[in-house]
Amino acid sequence: MGFEEGGGVGSGFRCLTRRKQVDSDRVRAEEGHHQLAKALSVPQLVAIGVGATIGAGVYVLVGTVAREHAGPALTISFLIAGIAAALSAFCYAELASRCPSAGSAYHYSYICVGEGVAWLIGWALILEYTIGGSAVARGISPNLALFFGGPDSLPSFLARVSIPGLDVVVDPCAAILVFVVTGLLCLGIKESTFVQSIVTTANVCVLLFVIIAGGYIGFQTGWVGYTVAGGYFPYGVNGMLAGSATVFFAYIGFDSVASTAEEVKNPQRDLPLGIATSLSVCCLLYMMVSVVVVGLVPYFAMDPDTPISSAFARNDMQWAVYIITSGAVLALCSALMGSLLPQPRILMAMARDGLLPSFFSDVNMHTQVPVKSTILTGIFAATLAFFMDVSQLAGMVSVGTLLAFTIVAISILILRYVPPDEIPLPSSFRESIDSVSLRYSVQNNGEKADSLGNTGSSQNQYDGPSQEINKESVDLPLIGKEINQEHFNEQTRRQKAAWSIASVCLGVLILTTSASYTFLPDILRYLACSVGCLLLLGGLFVLVWIDQDDARHNFGHTGGFICPFVPFLPVCCILINGYLLVNLGAGTWFRVSMWLLIGVLVYLFYGRTHSSLTDVVYVPAAHAAEIYRTSPDYVA
Repeated sequence: MGFEEGGGVGSGFRCLTRRKQVDSDRVRAEEGHHQLAKALSVPQLVAIGVGATIGAGVYVLVGTVAREHAGPALTISFLIAGIAAALSAFCYAELASRCPSAGSAYHYSYICVGEGVAWLIGWALILEYTIGGSAVARGISPNLALFFGGPDSLPSFLARVSIPGLDVVVDPCAAILVFVVTGLLCLGIKESTFVQSIVTTANVCVLLFVIIAGGYIGFQTGWVGYTVAGGYFPYGVNGMLAGSATVFFAYIGFDSVASTAEEVKNPQRDLPLGIATSLSVCCLLYMMVSVVVVGLVPYFAMDPDTPISSAFARNDMQWAVYIITSGAVLALCSALMGSLLPQPRILMAMARDGLLPSFFSDVNMHTQVPVKSTILTGIFAATLAFFMDVSQLAGMVSVGTLLAFTIVAISILILRYVPPDEIPLPSSFRESIDSVSLRYSVQNNGEKADSLGNTGSSQNQYDGPSQEINKESVDLPLIGKEINQEHFNEQTRRQKAAWSIASVCLGVLILTTSASYTFLPDILRYLACSVGCLLLLGGLFVLVWIDQDDARHNFGHTGGFICPFVPFLPVCCILINGYLLVNLGAGTWFRVSMWLLIGVLVYLFYGRTHSSLTDVVYVPAAHAAEIYRTSPDYVA
């Protein structure tokens, strides 16, 4: 009596807010999952992070952003964008070390926020990695063709072909490359990361060549790019900040490191180091390349398509074009591996939770990777890359990433202020649960209002003081009254924190929307901005004022990285990502909404009823260990 059953209230709002337990060795043993190989350490994680982040965009982005937004201040734009990305990286680092399991942002949001939000995040990430991988694959063949003499010089079996009457250009080279990478990923995480390390190292060497050779040319020619009439900020500070918003997307990719959390040997130590190191390396390379390229050529004279190659060609180094083109191809190949690696693990995590068919959760016993999910992912990505020009859908990739960054920051706030105080246990533990419930009910003098596991929401459940304290509270009424008052104060603090987090999120939404929608009347925009600021600052003030939850010290796997400057850092992260999300454009949001609507239907007709939480009993976390010990199904 009194415990909350997932199946009893799962039909309705409760099924969207039910949360799963942090994975542990005991939970995995009970569920009987084959484990992924523990084969990764810091060097491999850095190779994955840098390889997935530094795509061919750096070979193009410097020219576009310098010409249109930042001018010579492009280096500062990269620095600001890197700092903004670091805010999300701090949040990822703590959650990855506390909850080291496959699934990345989907996994974290399922533990901290709820099943409904987790499903949407997972569904959006599926779209992100599929379209991202297909777009990268289609970008390889034009660069590869330069080695054969020009854009249309690829061998016939690799060249793009237009299908008459259908307005479709097929790309066999892209599909073949996707299948090759898929086969490599099926061999095992150790083998695939070894190849990715080689490719990433070669790409970094090309960028170092650009920096060193370009620096030498710059000193020889006098850095003509920095002597332009417009000065260092030709577009002003606003132009530099606009450039930062654009180049921010060049840092997307470090989250791939978090998706391999279950395959890391020492996740509490290696995951934060891998995320931080990969992001730092990317930021440093971006800044150094931009310093050199902007100094070689005046920003207004840059080639927007091939800024680095053209900069060397203008200084009589035509042969360097082949090295730079090699770097672009290597960067695309590494980014392709970085795009196809996380998706099977997200599918596996969702299938483990029952939200997708169990087919996706199968782990090959020999290679210890989800081979079935990897093959299916590869087939789908190769089909898209073969038939579709997905460049118009590239904005949809950003939606999935920014949504994930936002929900990870919110999860940090929830973990620190209102961490889950109840965990789901299988209904097979019912006998042990009833026994423990009865024991605490008797200890509390039969007061039903205070008995263990009050029916209803988790916020009304009794936390169950220890037996020794209960005996003292019976003999000494003042102690009992003090204990009850502390319990009431804790529940009040949790309610304030929950409302404050909701206020911050709502304030960010109103503020960013009203600030970005310039077509609205000025009076309405100013009024909405004021309301948004009040909600944001009010919620932030309360979070600063109240104490964080003591349970945060024992939540998940302890001893890992701790995100600093909470709540300021996560709130800044939410604000930055919210602004970028709002400004992605109506067309992008319309296409993403169609995909999310399909996801809602899949969840309603399959995931909701097949979830592993449909037949569980929620119990206070403080009593989970005792219930496990007294259960005949206990796994030591």
